[in-house]
Amino acid sequence: MEKGKIIGIISIKGGVGKTTTVSNLGAVLANDFGKKVLIVDANFSAPNLALHLGFIDPETTLSDVLLDKVDIKKAIYEHELGFHLLPTALLHRKLNPFKLRNKINKLKEHYDVILLDSSPTLNEEMLSTIIASDSLLVLTSPDLPTLSCTMHAVKVAKRKKTPISGIIINKVRNKQFELTTEEVQESAGVPVIAVLPDDVKILEALAHSTPASVFSPRKNFAVEYKKLAASIIGEEYKDERILQKMLDFLAPDISAAAVNRSTLAESIKKR
Repeated sequence: MEKGKIIGIISIKGGVGKTTTVSNLGAVLANDFGKKVLIVDANFSAPNLALHLGFIDPETTLSDVLLDKVDIKKAIYEHELGFHLLPTALLHRKLNPFKLRNKINKLKEHYDVILLDSSPTLNEEMLSTIIASDSLLVLTSPDLPTLSCTMHAVKVAKRKKTPISGIIINKVRNKQFELTTEEVQESAGVPVIAVLPDDVKILEALAHSTPASVFSPRKNFAVEYKKLAASIIGEEYKDERILQKMLDFLAPDISAAAVNRSTLAESIKKR
C-alpha cells in the first residue's frame, strides 16, 4: 500500500456516526493491522473526536495550526491504543478550504493512513476535508432522508474529483422498513463496502471513552470494522470466531458489501 494515504469520512448529516467510525477505524488499523495511523478532527464547528477518546481540553489543537500559531507536530497526541490523534477546537474564523490540505500533506511521510473526521455541514469545513483527501468514505444510515443527504455529498465529492472508495451504511437494525444495500448503492451510484449493525455496546463504549471495536472486539460490528479497515488498505480480514468460521464454510459471504470490499482491496493492491 502507498504510504501516507489520506482518507476523509464525510456525510451531510449529523449523528450518522462519522466520529465513531473514525475512532474505530483508527484503533483497528493500528492494533489489528499494525499501521501507523493519525486520526484528525476536521469538524471545526462541533469538534468531539477527542472527547470520544477521553481527551479533555487539549492544550494545542489543529485550530492553532490553521491559525499559524504552532507547528502541526505540536498538536498531535499519542493514544494508548497506538494511533495518533490531532484534535481541534471551535474555529470562529472563515476557513480557507485549501489550508487543511497544505498542513496535513506534510504528515503523509510519517503515517500509513490519515483519517479525517469531517464536518456534517456543506461549507468550507467539509470542502476542506474533500480537498485534503486522497479518497473518501461516505457514511449514511438506511433511511431515505439520510440517503438524500448522502447522494448530495457524493455529487459534491465527484464535482471536486476526489475518488470515493465506497459507502458505509451505519446503524442497521435489519428491519423491513430500512433501505436495502442494493437500494442505497443504486440511488447513490457508489458501491456499499460496509454494513454496520446498530448495537447498544457502541454507546456503552462511548461512555467509557473507548472505541467500540476495542471495548467489544468479538461483536459483529467490531468484525465489520475490521473487514472495512482491511479493504481500505488492500488487505483481507479473516473472522476467526469459531461459529462464524463454520457458517462461512457452509455459506460463504457473497453479499454486495463483501464483494465490493474484495474489489476495493484488489484495486488498492495494484496501485
